[in-house]
Amino acid sequence: MQFDVVTLFPELFAPFLTTGITRRAFESGQVKVKLSNPRDYAEGNYRRVDDRPFGGGPGMVMMAEPLSHCVARLREERADDAPVVLFSPIGQPLTHTAVTRWARSQGAILLCGRYEGLDQRFIDTHVTEQISLGDFVLSGGEIAAMALLDAVARLQPGVLSDADSHAQDSFNPALDGLLDCPHYTRPEVWQGRAVPEVLLSGHHLRIERWRRDQRLILTARLRPDVLAQARQAGLLSSEDEAVLLRL
Repeated sequence: MQFDVVTLFPELFAPFLTTGITRRAFESGQVKVKLSNPRDYAEGNYRRVDDRPFGGGPGMVMMAEPLSHCVARLREERADDAPVVLFSPIGQPLTHTAVTRWARSQGAILLCGRYEGLDQRFIDTHVTEQISLGDFVLSGGEIAAMALLDAVARLQPGVLSDADSHAQDSFNPALDGLLDCPHYTRPEVWQGRAVPEVLLSGHHLRIERWRRDQRLILTARLRPDVLAQARQAGLLSSEDEAVLLRL
């Protein structure tokens, strides 16, 4: 798959693409990332990519023309119908289900907006999907693009040291979409706090039941909406419900 990232600050991606375990996906080409700067498609001596908003108001707006030329060139080079994605607070929230879909896709053209946003005429003409990381505003779409790329990269075969690691992630269908349970490592006692005894028992069935109980408890306390979805989908057993009744 290939993700073409349109950004005014391509230098922000250099350490991201070469650091950490997900670099395996980028270095191997499993997830190809190409960076394009719309300023390279702007006209005039100053290569201007933004201007004042019509109607007045604070800030600047990214101009449609440089972005349009940039996207057109990328489409010519890709020769496919890859979606054009804009990271925006009004977009659909990025979820595990969406990340899984992207991880199996051909990739996309990712637009990293800046300033007050993009000229709406460009959005109406070129953008096929908008994605949000949450109900807050970033100074640009670069961090959101990295979040998507990181989430997609870690799902590729061979990227994580343990192929089953991501199956234990929060929101994964393997956990019925619940939050993950707490984890512990050495020492057995740290600052007077001991590891739960069941994890030292070697009794695999008891350990799995404890982990399931913890997932249920955490999800009920922190994300009751997620628990409600699991219940509605019929994913909770009578034993699960008994655990929840004791809360």
